[in-house]
Formats: sequence, structure tokens, C-alpha cells
Amino acid sequence: MSENFRPLEGIRVVEMSHMVMGPSCGMFLATLGAEVIKVEPVAGDKTRYLSGMGRPLFPLFNRGKKSVRLDTESHSGRTALDALLSTADVFIDNFSSASLAKMGLNADAMRGKFPRLILASHKGFLAGPYEHRTALDEVVQMMTGLAYMTGPTGRPLRVGASVNDIMGGLFGAFTVVASLMERKRTGRARSLRIGLFENALLLVAQHMVQFELEGQEPLPMPERTFAWPVYDIFQTADNHQIFVAVATERHWRVLCDVLGLVDLAADPTLQTKGDQIKARPLTLPVLTNAIRGTTLDTLRENFEREGIPYSPVARPKDMYSDPHVLRPGGLVESVMPEGGAFRAPSLPVDVDGLPIGNIGNVPAMGEHTDAILSSLGFDKETIEAASGATEHGACDG
Repeated sequence: MSENFRPLEGIRVVEMSHMVMGPSCGMFLATLGAEVIKVEPVAGDKTRYLSGMGRPLFPLFNRGKKSVRLDTESHSGRTALDALLSTADVFIDNFSSASLAKMGLNADAMRGKFPRLILASHKGFLAGPYEHRTALDEVVQMMTGLAYMTGPTGRPLRVGASVNDIMGGLFGAFTVVASLMERKRTGRARSLRIGLFENALLLVAQHMVQFELEGQEPLPMPERTFAWPVYDIFQTADNHQIFVAVATERHWRVLCDVLGLVDLAADPTLQTKGDQIKARPLTLPVLTNAIRGTTLDTLRENFEREGIPYSPVARPKDMYSDPHVLRPGGLVESVMPEGGAFRAPSLPVDVDGLPIGNIGNVPAMGEHTDAILSSLGFDKETIEAASGATEHGACDG
């Protein structure tokens, strides 16, 4: 694995965020070699204590970071935070402007105190009429039409993952890296605002532009007008579901050949992609019957050999037995602070032909408080006051 690919080594990032959008930005930067220091309140990031679908959020998006516990409501805690920020290159947040202002962390105040600090603020909306609204991933999916396009008519459906939060964090990291490059050249540090709503807007841009260009509203994806002869899910002889796509005339001929549909392949009215798309109501039942009479393994072997786009319909848990996911570097292991470990994907890139190496472990709450604040010149008594340890017990660091 390309564990020596650490282009952001020497960059210090201070992160005050929770849930997914801000933490994912910090995780991306940490994976590229930045030192990411997560500042947590005295009780810890609330995301640590979620259950169900929220259970993986903290460990997954906080891998490779350091944790410092600070009581930012106290004078000692704010003093320690200022000292930490004075050594940082980037500050990441995803809290409301009002909450940040109470801690003296509004953009104007920070720009005055820390002129070289790049501010990356992850918000529900960019500046405009909605900028003070509260947003969640599902909220902006409903607002932008993404949920409308995902479910059938009358049944809007959120996408089955935190796509906007994660992609928003990626845009945050992407713009932070660009700002670091600019600051190196000009000395200027930027104030960045990353919008969750605008991220979802970009995801539906293809449907917006179709309407803009054609004046016709696209149907939701389950009912869409197909641009390909076959783009469907079928049932196999051994009761598996398989998605099959035919995007070219060659794909059509090969599919008919491997399924033994000689008459369909030779039909003079089905020789162009346009004709094949128009004939979908007639051809799909024939294809459905042919695939229903074939096992998944046979289809997989034939499609793989002939280059037909296909996939069995998988579940997330199936990824732990997928041979490509299990290739060297496909999954990286992170150790949990309470013991145990989990495997999760790294970034979806190879560097010089190698996957990016281990992201790192999940920090215990306040694990690095003593070490980092000591390095800033604070003594034990001051550290205890700044971290809230004098009122809440010994600091975990």
C-alpha cells in the first residue's frame, strides 16, 4: 500500500464538528497526511453515543484523528482553544453561526486573531435566503428533487446512504487543499463555506438541465424514459437478482447470443439502438424468460467473458466477501478505543498503482489532550481546568 503518500504532512487541522459532513472533511485530510485534531466538548462528541444506523458514524468518519477535550464555555478552555488555533493551518466546523459566535469563533473574529488560518465552515446552505435554516441530508434530498427522482411517483425516497454529507465533506477537503496551495503562493487565507443543499443541487443538475434544454420534466428513475435497450433487474434460475445493461448494438448482439435468442438477434427491426429501445415492451419479456432459465454463475461467466455490464444485486454486508473489495488494500482496519476493530474502505484512489495505506485508529475521547496542550506550554493544572477535568474527573488524555 502507498503508505508514504502523505502530501499534507506538516499541516495541522483543528476540527470542531459532529455527525458526518464536517468529520468526513477532516477524515479525508487526515488520510492525506494532515494532523487532524478533533476538539470535543467535556462530554464528548454526541455522535459517539448514537446507535442503530448512527452507530458507525463516529468511528468511520473520525479515523486517524487526535482527540482533545476542551470546556469551551470556560475561560481556560477558550484560552487553550485559541492557543491551539494559533498553531493550526485549517479550522473545520459544522455548527451554527450562533453557536460559533458564543465561543468567539465567528469568521470576522477569527480572521482578526488568526490571519493565516483557513476556515472551512460546513453549513446547510450557502449564503442566501435559506442560509439560517437547519438542514439534514434527508431534508436537502427532499428540497432539491433528489428524493423525488429516486422513488416512484408519489413516493419520494432518500438515497440509501449519507451521500450529501459525505460528498459535502469531500468538497470541503477539496477546497481546503486548493486554499492551502493558494496561501503558499499569496499568503492569503480564505474563509470557505460548504453547502449541503448546494451539494444535493449538483447531484440533480443532470435532471435540471434536461428540463432546461428540452422543456420536459424527467420522470423519476423507476419510471424513466430509457436511453438504453436493456437497463433492468432480472431474476435468475437459482433465485438471484441480477442487473443487466445493454448500451451498444454490440452488447445487444452478444446478449442475444449468450442467451440463445437467435431470432431476436436476427430480427431486421431490431438492428439499431433506437429500434431496440422502442421495442422494449416486446423484448423485455423474452429476455426475462431467458434469464429466468439461466443460473447466476452461468450468466456471470458469459457476461464477464463478453464484456456485458452486469451485477448481482448485493447488500452492503456482501462487500465483506467480495473478492475485489478483499484485494490488498481494499479494506483497511481501524482499532476502536474500547477494544476491537472494524474494516472499512479507504479513499477510492490508487497512487502509483497502490491503494492508499492505513487511515488510522479511532481516538478515545480526549486521548491526546495532555500531550497536545502540554506541547503548547500549558501545565497540568491549567490543562485540567481547560478540559473540564477538575469538575468532571480526570482527563482521559
